[in-house]
Parts: sequence; structure tokens; C-alpha cells
Amino acid sequence: MDLNFDLNAPHSMGTTIIGVTYDGGVVLGADSRTSTGVYVANRASDKITQLTDNVYVCRSGSAADSQVVSDYVRYFLHQHTIQLGQPATVKVAANLVRLLAYNNKNSLQTGLIIGGWDKYEGGQIFGVPLGGTIVQQPFAIGGSGSSYLYGFFDQAWKEGMTKDEAEDLVKKAVSLAIARDGASGGVVRTVIINSEGVTRNFYPGDQLPLWHEELEPQNSLLDILGGSPEPMNI
Repeated sequence: MDLNFDLNAPHSMGTTIIGVTYDGGVVLGADSRTSTGVYVANRASDKITQLTDNVYVCRSGSAADSQVVSDYVRYFLHQHTIQLGQPATVKVAANLVRLLAYNNKNSLQTGLIIGGWDKYEGGQIFGVPLGGTIVQQPFAIGGSGSSYLYGFFDQAWKEGMTKDEAEDLVKKAVSLAIARDGASGGVVRTVIINSEGVTRNFYPGDQLPLWHEELEPQNSLLDILGGSPEPMNI
């Protein structure tokens, strides 16, 4: 068995990211596993990044690429807000992400979901996948874990959900992807954005529903093995 992991490989957020609109705002959600090949480089990373007071972005793909795009967009939106004297709209933020992603599509390996609320159009979700296309959707899913969620969302998503229904849907979907996708894991983070502001929530692994043949959370490997091991003879 080859255990020579390449720890210098690029960090990838083989990920599950989700954005959902509801009646009054949006809910963004993500897992927290950042991997380097088969090695988990960070088990509690934050993949939901603030762009402005009212707009956030969910990041997937190359960690470095998604971070630099977020940093540039945050800088440009700050300048935009100063010049206009009012907050940037969600559509402006999403189009800045699209501009950077499309103009650098041969260099970047990142897919992004932009979500936020503004006084003109309320809660909005935009998907910017690899290549820099921009699509406004009532919900968007991305990352390696999204492959397992398309049928679930076709069945479970509905218009006019309440805030709690939308957050429960996001939490359930991310936990489903974690159960199936080896590149998704850790905790679930959510961000709720509406006219009242932003609420961040954190759900550790032992508060997530278990699916299929997942093991119950354990404090120790000994709990799984069933009691204390026999003393070793040296």
C-alpha cells in the first residue's frame, strides 16, 4: 500500500456548496473539508466568504483560485460602494465574479455560488461554474458532492419556503452529500441573508442526520472496537 501522499499538491475544496432562495432572502451552505489529494488538509475550513455586508460567495474547486477571486471582487466592490455611496447589488457582485472567472477561464479551476439580498430585487442566487458562465437560479448546487443532490433538490425544493424550511433543506442536503462524497466532510456552515441582516450558523458533525450506513459519532476508536484492547506482549 502506497502511503506516500503528495502533501505539496494544490489544496482542493472537493466540496459541497449550496445556495437556496426562500420567501424573504437566501440561505447559503457548505461543508468544511479541504483536501490535498487523499489527505485532508483542513477539516474545518470556511467556504462561505463575505464580499459585502449583504453578499456572500460559496467557493469550490482550487482553494487558492477561489480565494484570490473573492479577494479581488471584495476589493472592487469596496471601491464601487465608495464611489456610488450605497451598497452594491447582488447582481453587480455576481457579474464581477463572472468577469474575473471568464477572463481567466484558462487559469482558474473554481466554481462559485453568489448569494445575497438587496432592496431592489430581494434575495438572489447566481451560479458561476468553471468557465465563467453566469446563471441566476432559485437554487444552485456545486462541488463534487453536488452530483449526489440533483434528484434530491428536484424533489425537495419548492417555492415560497420559510427561512427555517430553507435552512433545514440546506443542512439536510449537505449532510447527504457528506455521506456519499469522500471529498466532502467535516461540519456544516450556513449563512442566512435577508432584509434584517446576516446570520451565521454552525452545525458540528454530531448534530447532523446520519444516512445509509454511516457510523454514529464516537469519542474514540476504542468505542467502535468495543471496549479496552488486550495488553500487547513485547
